[in-house]
Amino acid sequence: MIALSLAEIASVVGGQTHDIPDPSVQVTGRVVRDSREVEPGSLFVAFVGERVDGHDFAASVVEAGAVAVLASRPVGVPAIVVDDVQTALGALARHVVERLGATLVALTGSAGKTSTKDLIAQVLQRKAPTVYTPGSLNNEIGLPLTALSATEETRFLVLEMGARGIGHIRYLTDLTPPKVGLVLNVGTAHIGEFGGREQIAQAKGELVEGLPSAEAGGVAILNADDPLVRAMASRTKARVILFGESGEADVRAENVTLMESGQPAFRLHTPSGCSEVTMRLYGEHHVSNALAAAAVAHELGMSADEIATALSEAGSLSRWRMEVTERPDGVTVVNDAYNANPESMRAALRALAAMGKGRRTWAVLGQMAELGDEALAEHDAVGRLAVRLNVGKLVAVGGREASWLQLGAYNEGSWGEESVHVSDTQAAIDLLRSQLRPGDVVLVKASRSVGLERVAEALVEGTEGEVAVR
Repeated sequence: MIALSLAEIASVVGGQTHDIPDPSVQVTGRVVRDSREVEPGSLFVAFVGERVDGHDFAASVVEAGAVAVLASRPVGVPAIVVDDVQTALGALARHVVERLGATLVALTGSAGKTSTKDLIAQVLQRKAPTVYTPGSLNNEIGLPLTALSATEETRFLVLEMGARGIGHIRYLTDLTPPKVGLVLNVGTAHIGEFGGREQIAQAKGELVEGLPSAEAGGVAILNADDPLVRAMASRTKARVILFGESGEADVRAENVTLMESGQPAFRLHTPSGCSEVTMRLYGEHHVSNALAAAAVAHELGMSADEIATALSEAGSLSRWRMEVTERPDGVTVVNDAYNANPESMRAALRALAAMGKGRRTWAVLGQMAELGDEALAEHDAVGRLAVRLNVGKLVAVGGREASWLQLGAYNEGSWGEESVHVSDTQAAIDLLRSQLRPGDVVLVKASRSVGLERVAEALVEGTEGEVAVR
């Protein structure tokens, strides 16, 4: 974080200093909520969780080098005490962002947020120092912590914004007001919580509503291929830039092909020129993500050739997202188990089909959570799609939702040993270990709560395989 005194922080967050001998002491290290991440000069933020109370670690974090604790009660060591720690953290983030002078880029969408954020970060880093959301820490705690990790040298701040309901993104844009806002898509992720795609669109569109006007430099970057996103142009005063495969898109892709490896290539068109892109990432769905990143980079002054080079060299910065490992015996394991929704599940299955041409393919799939009344239909549809894409083996892992996956496959024409329903991850591991053959390609994907990454990790454990893209 940029250096701030404890007195200034207390003033910004409306807190009271306790047990602080010298309020002029500065926070020069990271602002953290995990006691294991404390370093000399840190500010430790004490949250009260369901199982752990951060206040209990106050003494140990100060001993480890933290200069103070941001707390909701006195803790017997240097502390800034506030009524609400989360609100105070947000106020501190807003203060730091306003002082930075960096260009803030925010993005949201139902699918692909983290992968696109990683691409934007890797492209912009070639132009100037860039700070970006680690993993998918895109909520009211993770977002301000990311903002607070910026330094005086930071020129671009790339923040992923998630939502679980109406008003969430508006809250995040109030904390860290963006200049550039990107909306990727409106899908069915969390549809059970929102109640419908129109409500999801309402929530995602809060991002472009929070942008400055075109005259003040605000830019809304919208997916021309998604009608619900494109319609958000009427909800913003910012200048609108379209990306996609549509001929009307300002930044678009032509001649999209998927190589035998499952990696996409295309010709990138921008308002200032064209260039060829061959991606290291797997799956055609990354073309849309790449176009979104290209639109951001172009608006921030990068040429088509610079963008294409960066996109062609970019990898995945976040674990368990189309993470491909080649085993010595020729088995390819695709660990995409971080999360799943109907859109990302379909994209992953299509990538598996492309990667597995001429090889036997396995789709090890589990529950897609938070789909509400759409759960049965969506799981059934994914099972059917696996059959239509000629996936060789479907292994549905888990309870009721997994049974719906297998039922969809069965009703589409998959029977006998082509699809199987197993109760848990260990049963899936045992099945795969007994039946995998050299050259097979295995996709592992489900919502995070299912924990299917254990299947992928078990398949590569001890094999000395190499991760093809990380």
